[in-house]
Amino acid sequence: MGFDFDFDLLRELTETSGVPGYEDRVRDVVRRELAERTDEVRTDAMGNVVGTVHADGGDDTDGDGNYEVAVAAHMDEIGFMVKHVTDDGFLKLDALGGWDARVLRAQRVRVHADGGDVTGVIGSVPPHTLSDEEKGTEESVEDAVVDLGMDAEAVAEAVSVGDLVTMEQSTVELGDCVTGKALDDRVCVFAMLEAASRIEDPDVTVHFCATVQEEVGLRGATALGVDVDPDLAVALDVTVASDVPGVKEDKHVTELGEGTAIKLKDSSVITTPKVHRRLRDVAEAEGIDHQLEVLPSGGTDTAGFQNTNGAKPVGAISVPTRYLHTVTETAHGDDIADTVDLLTAFLDSETGEHDYSL
Repeated sequence: MGFDFDFDLLRELTETSGVPGYEDRVRDVVRRELAERTDEVRTDAMGNVVGTVHADGGDDTDGDGNYEVAVAAHMDEIGFMVKHVTDDGFLKLDALGGWDARVLRAQRVRVHADGGDVTGVIGSVPPHTLSDEEKGTEESVEDAVVDLGMDAEAVAEAVSVGDLVTMEQSTVELGDCVTGKALDDRVCVFAMLEAASRIEDPDVTVHFCATVQEEVGLRGATALGVDVDPDLAVALDVTVASDVPGVKEDKHVTELGEGTAIKLKDSSVITTPKVHRRLRDVAEAEGIDHQLEVLPSGGTDTAGFQNTNGAKPVGAISVPTRYLHTVTETAHGDDIADTVDLLTAFLDSETGEHDYSL
């Protein structure tokens, strides 16, 4: 089967842990890759990583250097923090990011403790013992209990309040697709890294930004909007692809295999019309499969750059993904490749002379 991109790197990125505020492990991978693909790499106090490719030329619109473009994709994945250890040695969790609690039951997890990672499972009460009323109860993260398979004394020695918890899942090929945990948003971090490796002697300075704490409120991108202060920003994130049985066509948002998605809006941002128009023009000129995205709810790093440090033109490119915020997020290989192609072509054609003002 195979893909036209580095599947091993994508697998490493998705399988590596990094919940909001504790992106350390995946940040190490991103720093390693950006160091090979950009002119300089820096990390800020929040943990955002910025790899910069300096301009070979280009227009200076504000008198403080070359025209600057920020490309952003977030490193953090949804996960949990241990909030309580029961007297019986079970863990209670606080969510870091938005979980669909229906998918948590009977999942294997990894607890990141000071003494090393510990495997656990989120327990599930056998249906034989549930009443009809209990069977119909809506589940929540509050109800989740992690079983480490140890007695209470051993658990107390191994785990403490504040330890992080991530889902334990491998990333594999699934037909023409990739499936696993944390494709949101590591598949876009991957696309950004691939584009960075293809850019040579750009006319503008490009900052490739791997952001933190997106899943808890776009916090890293908002800080970077001030610190990087670009003339133009393009964010990458996954988007809904509900093209599955039981969902009406007008609720699909995007469809797998139909190309990369050019965002028109989500609940956090309305992208700049001239930016998304140019993204469409580039895709059409390069023969890159694409579709338009109108996302009813859900925010992205795009909003973090739009007005944080004054009004800025923004655009966004999305990877259509099924089963978001589960451990089986699924994206089509062609859509991933199209996302890399569009981002690369857009950056290669950016001169700093396009007028995005309204």
